[in-house]
Amino acid sequence: MNVAITPAMVGQVVISGILAGALYSMVALGLALIFGVMRVINIAHGPLLMLGAYTTFFLHSLFGLNPYLSVPVTMAVLFVVGVVLQRTLVFRVVDAPELSSLLLTFGISIGLVNLAQLAFTSDLRAVEYLTGSFPLGPFAVSKPRLVAFVFAAGVTGLAFLFLRGTRLGKAIRATSQSREVAMVCGVDVQRVHMLTFGFASALAAAGGALIAVIVAIQPEMGQIWTFKSFLVIVLGGAGNYPGALLGGMLLGLVEQGAALFLTTQLSEVVAYVLLVVVLLVRPTGLLGGRQT
Repeated sequence: MNVAITPAMVGQVVISGILAGALYSMVALGLALIFGVMRVINIAHGPLLMLGAYTTFFLHSLFGLNPYLSVPVTMAVLFVVGVVLQRTLVFRVVDAPELSSLLLTFGISIGLVNLAQLAFTSDLRAVEYLTGSFPLGPFAVSKPRLVAFVFAAGVTGLAFLFLRGTRLGKAIRATSQSREVAMVCGVDVQRVHMLTFGFASALAAAGGALIAVIVAIQPEMGQIWTFKSFLVIVLGGAGNYPGALLGGMLLGLVEQGAALFLTTQLSEVVAYVLLVVVLLVRPTGLLGGRQT
């Protein structure tokens, strides 16, 4: 039985899409940074997000820390984890073919998921802190998703200010544009690689911390976020940081629109179809690749 589509329903889709898109953009920005600076395909990005979600869960359940106040703590913890991973494993494939980085980070991903299953079991966990929604005229705005939007928008904005306005941020952008020129200008490229991977891991951790308040978490939750992050940077352009913002918003709107106009089964495949279409029509992304 067909359901009439009303303007209120379309408006609800737009609101929900923007709220989700901000979170997608923040998480995908980290993946775009790693690829843009090191040309490394990081399959482990989603599992790092998962570790961020568990860090927030345990900070809340064991110490009673407000999950939103735990965001900077979680980011700091996963920054260290990212630095350790880069210095011990990832640095070995920086100049190798991209397939090598894909295989290595795929192995890291499997290792992180298995360790999480051993340590935390596969039971679903949830941070029960904020529920319900705000009425906004004919619309309903989810409280945890609205707060997640505010945090994600703030973190993403600070990340762009960091890349544009700080010495280290400019060094990261210079390394992304040309590693050789950056080295000639005195940039410590190895240090930039290490800090970039840590910074990207912190962005993933922030996403995990915010997601933990929205949905239940479990060790394999990161896989879908890895795929969505790849889709976002494909949409915006690989290595294109503003493109990650555009791609995240577009993915959020497409997902929510598909859920309205299609059945549940069909809406789940829309993201995959979108990925194929973009790769066929514009493989460099909507804004082109490797721009800062």
